[in-house]
Amino acid sequence: MMIASLLPLTAAAPALASPGATRPAPDPNKAGLMEKKLVPDLIGTMQKLRIPGAIVSVTMPKWGTTTAALGTDYLGSGQRMDATEHMRVGDITRTFTGTVILQLAGQHRIALDEPVAAIVRGVPNGRHITVRQLLQMTSGLYDYTQDTAFNATLDQHPDAQFAPRDLLAVAFRHQPYFAPGKGFHDSATNTVLLGMIAERVTQRPLQTLFQERIFKPLGMKDTQVTNGPALTAPFAHGYQYGTNTAVLTAPVLTGKDAAWADYSAGKPVDVTTANASYTWADGSATSTLADLNRWAPALASGSLLTPQMRKQQMTFTATSATPGAATYGLTVADFGGFIGHEGRIPGYSTFVGYDPAKQATVVVLANLSVSPDGTVPATELSKRVLADVFGG
Repeated sequence: MMIASLLPLTAAAPALASPGATRPAPDPNKAGLMEKKLVPDLIGTMQKLRIPGAIVSVTMPKWGTTTAALGTDYLGSGQRMDATEHMRVGDITRTFTGTVILQLAGQHRIALDEPVAAIVRGVPNGRHITVRQLLQMTSGLYDYTQDTAFNATLDQHPDAQFAPRDLLAVAFRHQPYFAPGKGFHDSATNTVLLGMIAERVTQRPLQTLFQERIFKPLGMKDTQVTNGPALTAPFAHGYQYGTNTAVLTAPVLTGKDAAWADYSAGKPVDVTTANASYTWADGSATSTLADLNRWAPALASGSLLTPQMRKQQMTFTATSATPGAATYGLTVADFGGFIGHEGRIPGYSTFVGYDPAKQATVVVLANLSVSPDGTVPATELSKRVLADVFGG
């Protein structure tokens, strides 16, 4: 089966930049590492995983910020990716929602260990599920994004508009994965509930809460919740192999001889204008590299939280029995010392991480949600960065 003919990544020379007079000038040796070692490795990974375009940024105190914009932002156009473009950031939105909840807890307007049923009615096990468990993904509530019929609706009606209650209705038709606190399972349902809690406690829309409590204090001028199909220009087009339904069942293909068939039928689909309302508090934000470079250290350092809430947020639990797997706190993960989050939504994938010990920031944005082998593009590119630059 034919694979999409992408803009040759080697033809799209990396755009290397060191922005901001407030940052120290880059060390030429480190900048050389990006150009001579990391960028070729990134290009190789992009070609292997059929990633149309990506923006990769690494910041260290002693050598500043170096950014590589690789590939294309619009297949078939010949346009190069630009580091200033807006993209959907998926689950990075979750970190904004969690931060607002922790701020409210720090103000004693919410108690982390109070039952969800005290704020939102009709939640299965709601009397036994706490706000903390929603934040930590240990509630056991079914993830509505895994519902086959729901994904079929997204495939058939990509412009469909959903309200939070619609999403919960899908989730609550399913039995919980486990009793509250008895396991870990990533679930967008948790974050939708957290968004509803934030709005009910404050009587303010979620976007307003984000703007007042996060974006404005940090100078994040290009980040917003988009409860619809629009992206602010300039933006990179987002792509997806196969359908939402196929992604649920597609096997992860391994080995150098693995066939790309069945999952990557033909060219990737442009899903840029698919309505993001179905992710709401969990994944509907759009942002830019510049804003995420501000957000990563603020999230990891807890600069917007009280010391007590920062300590609560950074209490991590195991996500799997796999050695070296990331651990999870309160809407934040620990990737071997880099504190942050991964994000994925049809058309896009993201990685944001900050290592407090190294004072290092890594941000990766890709305009592909899942590669034909089942891996997440931004995650795989971030692994390359950590290995090449930090030896991780």
